[in-house]
Amino acid sequence: MSEENKLSKEDQDRVDKYLSSGFNTIERKPFNGWRLLGGIWIVVAALGWVSWYIGKEAGYL
Repeated sequence: MSEENKLSKEDQDRVDKYLSSGFNTIERKPFNGWRLLGGIWIVVAALGWVSWYIGKEAGYL
């Protein structure tokens, strides 16, 4: 990228003011990987149970 600014001084001031205003900011809890893993495990277990049930009803199991 080039070293020169792509925005005029006035536009850059407006962008800086918007970014520092806090608009559209929200406090979020930290990411919890265990919760994601648990959710994926529940979905996979449910799909496995559905496929087992379909196989049982169709007479394959």
